[in-house]
Amino acid sequence: MPPADPPAPGPLRALLERRARVRGTLRGMFDAGGFVEVDTPVLSAEVVPEAHIDPIAVPLDGAAAPPHWLQASPEALMKRLLAAGAGPIYQFARSFRAGERGRMHDVEFVLLEWYEPGATLDSTAPLLERLCAAVLGTTGLERVGCRTAFLRHAGVDPLAATVAEWRAAGERLGVASPHGDADSAETWFELLLAEVVGPALGRGGVPTALEAWPAAHAAFARLDPADPRLARRFELFVEGIELANGWEEDPGRDLLARRIDDANRIREASGRPALPVPERFLAAHGAAMPTGVGAALGFDRLVMLAAGRDSLDAARPFPPGEA
Repeated sequence: MPPADPPAPGPLRALLERRARVRGTLRGMFDAGGFVEVDTPVLSAEVVPEAHIDPIAVPLDGAAAPPHWLQASPEALMKRLLAAGAGPIYQFARSFRAGERGRMHDVEFVLLEWYEPGATLDSTAPLLERLCAAVLGTTGLERVGCRTAFLRHAGVDPLAATVAEWRAAGERLGVASPHGDADSAETWFELLLAEVVGPALGRGGVPTALEAWPAAHAAFARLDPADPRLARRFELFVEGIELANGWEEDPGRDLLARRIDDANRIREASGRPALPVPERFLAAHGAAMPTGVGAALGFDRLVMLAAGRDSLDAARPFPPGEA
């Protein structure tokens, strides 16, 4: 009697296979592109201060000692590898951010992060296009500047609008005014990006790379030498969902220190504590740090999109509360 056919995989097995398949596709792309997969510590004595991200402290050496930090992304440690001569690298990194729980966010998640010395936004765009095509079956890549996107979808010029004009745009679009944060152009930019502009991008099967960011939102990107009002930064959107972000890195130590100070000032202005300055991270910058592109992609969001689901919980085997 011939053996019976194996049972069809259940929904859990299908989910695990999809995650493994997407991860394998990405690994194949980066390995073929000359990148090396790396691992960096989840716990570190340093954390990169960011204005709107709260890391999680772990009293590893007792309550009286400075805490270690669960990393919000592997950026700091991967950049130290870059400065030591690692070359193009990538990793699938467990990342942690306090207070981030929702349909598209969680306290713990997986980032695909990569760094490519010598790359530019122009050379990275084909990689983004191939990545989305391979995993999501999309076609092409739209590249649009922030100014064009905000004028088109929000009717406001992010390079010239006053706070009053930002506020009027928010009222017209039904976006609530900021609570707990300063009523500033920077805050309104983030609000309208999250609630109006971003959800309109990457529709119809064509991903969108939102580029040419206002300098006030440069993060660690270099400014455009042709127009210092703009930063060489991008965010990638697919069907209105932010999937990845990155930039052409500025390797300057002094500039990085100023931007870290700016982030801590914003934190304190919103009632959140400043974070310790990451001295080893700063020390890696300067002459040893190569220029190039660094990017981070939400792996769980990518799996969610590939599966046609509408929340992170539907794309992971252990939803919150079940781990």
